[in-house]
Amino acid sequence: MDYLPVEVIGNILSRLGGARDVVIASATCRKWREACRKHLQTLSFNSADWPFYRDLTTNRLEILITQTIFQITGLQGLSIMMDDANKFSAATVIAWLMYTRDTLRRLSYNVRTTPNVNILEICGRQKLEALVLAHNSITGVEPSFQRFPCLKSLSLSYVSISALDLNLLLSACPMIESLELVSLEIAMSDAQVTIELSSPTLKSVYFDGISLDKFILEADSIEFLHMKDCVLELFELIGNGTLKHFKLDDVSVIHLDIMETSESLEVVDVNHFTMVWPKFYQMISRSQKLKKLRLWDVVFDDDDEIIDVESIAAGFSHLTHLSLSYDLKDGAAHYSLQGTTQLENVTVLELGWTVINDVFSIWVEELLRRCPNLKKLIIYGVVSETKTQGDCQILATFTWSIVQLMRKYIHVEVQFEYE
Repeated sequence: MDYLPVEVIGNILSRLGGARDVVIASATCRKWREACRKHLQTLSFNSADWPFYRDLTTNRLEILITQTIFQITGLQGLSIMMDDANKFSAATVIAWLMYTRDTLRRLSYNVRTTPNVNILEICGRQKLEALVLAHNSITGVEPSFQRFPCLKSLSLSYVSISALDLNLLLSACPMIESLELVSLEIAMSDAQVTIELSSPTLKSVYFDGISLDKFILEADSIEFLHMKDCVLELFELIGNGTLKHFKLDDVSVIHLDIMETSESLEVVDVNHFTMVWPKFYQMISRSQKLKKLRLWDVVFDDDDEIIDVESIAAGFSHLTHLSLSYDLKDGAAHYSLQGTTQLENVTVLELGWTVINDVFSIWVEELLRRCPNLKKLIIYGVVSETKTQGDCQILATFTWSIVQLMRKYIHVEVQFEYE
């Protein structure tokens, strides 16, 4: 260790992350203290990582953080994530940010202060590339182009902000590629809550816990879109057909439109979603490059509606991974399997049930027949804790039928996942 350059030691200390561990390690010797002072790149204060923070008074915690930060020069990554047990002095927090902002590339900030600290004003027009902001409020964003000329990643969680300020903030980031919005508190200017965002550089977008009437996103370069636990009346994505990965997880939306950007889709992953299948299929039907289609625990507006396997086979010839789980009904299940087009390239097939019945076995057999090059079959099921004799008999019959079926498909690996 004596022969390690101080730059390498600084890199080692940076990988520790937590301020407590960094301080303890840097006390090893004079060389390590020098590496900490001059070559440490990343420092983190997180109340979840070290419970001792909660035992300190706010004043003592401010002194501890101040002493640690002010001993280091050239810090590139700073994370200060504190729970709501402490309310810090705005002057102290501003001093931390002013001291580090010239070299800072990554900032994660969850600090409650009196009064509120304007992060955008302090860290704007600097070299910041990633900003994670939580449990804060943003007001009065100036329509100033390139306030964050280097920012590529922006994450806002439990932040209070108006629709206008959010749009202005995004416009002030000409290099932004990744956007995360989690449980925002949108300031309402009228009865209808509407957000319109536009960015020519955005590639990855994640929304979680967003409830709005209308959400329009214009992103010419978007490749990844994931929406989770959102309630929307209308969501529209406008772009140039660059979207590759589209995921919906427990989302309620009345009008969904991504058709304009769907031609390059490679992955469609839908979980816990109510759909009108013909409309949904039409929306993704231009996706000639689709490789993975997952429709899991989907519910239909019409009880007689089904997922048409023939349309999937005919429309997505490059599909290699197919996952289906929805409520099967006798007549509807038979109708969904009509047609003869093979799923030639599907090598992985995932099928699931919520209530097992005889129809499921027939469904599995028919889908196996349509996948001549299948390599792996995974069957997911829900087994209730309270099982009647009838439930046990149905499960036994299903297991026997699958064993018999797989004798015809000995080249296929079979897995069972029960919960």
